[in-house]
Amino acid sequence: MEAPTRARSTILVVEDDADIARLLRAYLTSRGFSVRVATRGQEALEVCRAMPPDLVLLDVRLPDISGYEVGMALRAAPETQNIPIVVLTAFGEREHRLTAHNQVRADYLLDKPFDIEELYLVIRNQIDQGRRRGHYHPVTNLPTGELVNARLRDLLVTEGWTLALLRIAGFEHFTQRYGVIVGEDVLKFTALLLCDVVRQHGAGAAFVGQMVVGPYFVLLAPPAPIPAIIADLTRRFDADIRLHYGYRDLRAGRAPQMLLAVATIGPEDGPFSDIRELTEAAEQRLSIALTSGQEPSSNPHSRNTSSQ
Repeated sequence: MEAPTRARSTILVVEDDADIARLLRAYLTSRGFSVRVATRGQEALEVCRAMPPDLVLLDVRLPDISGYEVGMALRAAPETQNIPIVVLTAFGEREHRLTAHNQVRADYLLDKPFDIEELYLVIRNQIDQGRRRGHYHPVTNLPTGELVNARLRDLLVTEGWTLALLRIAGFEHFTQRYGVIVGEDVLKFTALLLCDVVRQHGAGAAFVGQMVVGPYFVLLAPPAPIPAIIADLTRRFDADIRLHYGYRDLRAGRAPQMLLAVATIGPEDGPFSDIRELTEAAEQRLSIALTSGQEPSSNPHSRNTSSQ
């Protein structure tokens, strides 16, 4: 049996027909995927916000809102805008196909009734293409690599933006003590927290990504909401990160502390001739934020360096 591209990739099946949903769950699970099912559009959006899947298999006709509305909402949110979407539809008319492609920006369109083997190959290939291009981080599923670079290039010729570079200070010591798997849980927690804070502050035009290597995250947004986003983000990170430490270590006061260091930069700090200059300037400011205190426990994020 062929294994999917990434072990236990998660598929969200959005389908209100119970028989079809059961068939898809059973078949895709047998192929090695982790499958979740949502029978309503709003339920699908809530599932995606809580834990973004690797791919969404989306029926058009749903009992509350249309699959098209679900797809457009996913594309509008920073944590879900790059998830591959495969649309299943019984509507073969040109108008519906254009809607799926133009408004939802569907990655693939399959007509009902569909061939289950063909569907599997479409899902496998869509996930494989994204991973092979290095577009999505293998742990958090956030945009990475060339997707981040493309957004950074756009900044070189535009105004009215702020780039925030974030790093989990103390992450290396934490993983040395608790292991890589627990460290990946911290990366997932930070990615979901960042996307949730951005959404709550209504920064719909924001872009959230992750660097290919290390515990680094990228936030691109208009300047206005950035201070509130950073303040809320660091507060919630400090409050919730303790859940990832060992209880005995916390009681004994020997848990390796992690904090969120943040540095911001804007077009007024340029000009920047290329993304290398841009990222080097951001990294320099982040380095200042990290070294402004003696240890991670001295709260580097409380003295994050901002564009002046």
